[in-house]
Amino acid sequence: MRKAILIATLAAGVAAAQQQPAAVQQLPAPGTQPPPSAAPPSPLPSAQQPPGPPLSLQEATALALKNHPQIAAAKDVAANAGQLITEAKASYYPTVSGEVTAMQGLSSARIGAGSISASQLFNRFGSGLQMSDLLTDFGRRKNLVDRSKFEAQAAEQDTQATTYDVVLGVNRAYYGVLQAKAYVTVANETIRVRQTLLDQVTALANANLKSQLDVNFAGVNLQEAKLLLIRSQDAVERSYADLTRALGADQVTQYDLSVSTVPPAPPQSAEPLIAEAAQNRPELRGMQLHLQGAQAFEHAEADLKKPSVSFYAVGGGLPYLDQTPRVAPYGYEGAAINLDIPVFNGHLFSAREQAAHYNTLAVTERIRNVRQAVENDVRNAWTAASTAYQRIPVTEQFLKQANDARDLAQGRYNLGLASIVEITQAELNLTQARIENVTATYDYEAAWAQLQYTIGALR
Repeated sequence: MRKAILIATLAAGVAAAQQQPAAVQQLPAPGTQPPPSAAPPSPLPSAQQPPGPPLSLQEATALALKNHPQIAAAKDVAANAGQLITEAKASYYPTVSGEVTAMQGLSSARIGAGSISASQLFNRFGSGLQMSDLLTDFGRRKNLVDRSKFEAQAAEQDTQATTYDVVLGVNRAYYGVLQAKAYVTVANETIRVRQTLLDQVTALANANLKSQLDVNFAGVNLQEAKLLLIRSQDAVERSYADLTRALGADQVTQYDLSVSTVPPAPPQSAEPLIAEAAQNRPELRGMQLHLQGAQAFEHAEADLKKPSVSFYAVGGGLPYLDQTPRVAPYGYEGAAINLDIPVFNGHLFSAREQAAHYNTLAVTERIRNVRQAVENDVRNAWTAASTAYQRIPVTEQFLKQANDARDLAQGRYNLGLASIVEITQAELNLTQARIENVTATYDYEAAWAQLQYTIGALR
């Protein structure tokens, strides 16, 4: 967007210049230097701050992995899922509880309503222990434990996916800062060149060798370059804010980033990358684990129809009992084995089994959807990286030819063979070529990082 605004602004200046007649003036001899301007416009002061602490891309990634709240939250979720395994395994162990009971009732009263129980009430005080243990439910609790394990492993894959997202964000923000700072360099160089031209034209106008129109056009070009610098400096500030967010930091730090080398060329085809993504993407591995967990839960719900065998034991003391004459002992103990056989519960278990089955089918379709999305991401990322890579040599040639054209236009202008419009157009092309070259370089850096992310290779 900033590049489009710059080009449109400069193009408007060129169009305005083409509507004015070019002044034919006598120029000084070639090779002579024009006298300095009496009052040249002062260049825009740079708002850059002193460089901050150095930071490489690897160091930025390490900071983000350490500080980013998304990664911390994902780890907590994975830890929570790990505790669910312990919860599921709890049924393998007996449950022991202590009990203390004190009771007061109407002497010799009887229970006349409610569930079947001992009918007589006694004032009493007793304490003891009660233990229960599920001996077997014919596979249901094993399937529940397996489901918890698969879900915990899936949560770990989700944590890995979150980590990859954060690393991708760091790469994008890092290259964004470098790109914005490169735009500042382009703007400063443009200001320097156009300031030199303005000084030259002003000196010639003071010697009555050029018209004031040329001075005005050179001044307009210089102000446009200063506007480009302001926008570029604003982009640097925004990019540093984005980098701070990507690092998970609270305070903006103007790091001195190191310029990375251009990555290698992308592969010739996206098909090998798709196979690599299918093996490495944590989203796919996580979905496969979710499917295994859903299948285990479906088996567990089917096991509800099977009987279960439980063991119970009680024991304790009864120091006080309002019973005359007392016939109950001062202690008690007992044990029992219970076989629970489901007979009919209004089709509850069948409905739960079918619900789990439909959930398994839904997870299967989600896996297919994620796989298609991953393949599409890889193809799009490969296409974007290939296109960005092809733009680099083109923009380099564009920049070289724009430099040559600008030098030629400057020479023709010095010889009086060209108007200010021609050199203005040449400067416009040169600025555009510099911006395109910077954009192509860092677009490929970002596209390469995106491609590595899509195949699960961005670390």
